[in-house]
Amino acid sequence: MRWCFNLVAAVVVAWAPPPTPRWRRPRAVAADPDAALKSGIAGFYDGLSGLWEQVWGEHLHHGYYEPNAKGLTLEAHKEAQVDMIDRVLEWARVAPPPTCVLDVGCGIGGASRHIARRFPTSRVTGITLSPVQAARATTLSEGLACEFRVQDTLALPEDWSGKHDLVWSLESGEHVPNKPRFVDNLVRTCAPGGTVVLVTWCHRDLKPGESNLTPFERLLLAVINSCYWLPKWCSVADYNRLFEDRGMLDIRRDDWTPNIAPFWPAVIKTAANPRNGLKLVRTGLDGVRSALAMFLMVLGYKMNLIKFGLITARKPLLQS
Repeated sequence: MRWCFNLVAAVVVAWAPPPTPRWRRPRAVAADPDAALKSGIAGFYDGLSGLWEQVWGEHLHHGYYEPNAKGLTLEAHKEAQVDMIDRVLEWARVAPPPTCVLDVGCGIGGASRHIARRFPTSRVTGITLSPVQAARATTLSEGLACEFRVQDTLALPEDWSGKHDLVWSLESGEHVPNKPRFVDNLVRTCAPGGTVVLVTWCHRDLKPGESNLTPFERLLLAVINSCYWLPKWCSVADYNRLFEDRGMLDIRRDDWTPNIAPFWPAVIKTAANPRNGLKLVRTGLDGVRSALAMFLMVLGYKMNLIKFGLITARKPLLQS
């Protein structure tokens, strides 16, 4: 099996083009190196969200599974995705029911709608870089207290400061290039006494005496980055320090990597279906590279390199 993963890694490395030289970049991109990343993320989800919805439904995130879960149907996997939202809300001790929710990286609004139904007195605002996702989320959410907009997580409006008693980010933080500013915005938009919940792909915590990941680990993550439009990774420990530095209280973290283990093999299985595979190829380069990178995600989890990390924190009632 290991040779198979190595072969896929070699193919993806060969497939991934080298970074565009600075002298060939558009002037705006050279001035803002994150502009190309944000444009790529938007295009990635513009092109692939429709296919994902056709196969997997409205939730663009992992499912939560009990230990040793096997032989699950696609419908069971979809139920596990819904269960993930409820489990995270319970783990984060979101109470009393929030009235104003910000869903950072909302996809096509699956989690936003679930939260709106679970907490009927709440109003949910979802943001995404993808115009296609925002439009689809709006269509699917008719009749619910949800609104969606195209918005950069690193440039949230000033009038959102202190407005949301639940700031929720489920598998979007991995796309954000500036983690300190990302956490700044999560904390800033959270209301005093409110809760921030962050669930994201991370790399493992560094061991005592380590200053960096191993060269092979960095190479593997770099290849995955090139396929999924991801910036540099960080660990849950890094996020923990960022929340501490911003004076957040009741900070808790967890690692649910064992609880999402069946997810990527299931995604690979649906992509291997000839009909779905053909549709994936038709989406273009992003679709093909994302399919190859699925195997690398499984490898990263098996190596204990990639972690499914959770962190939650409460904003003080009074800021010192």
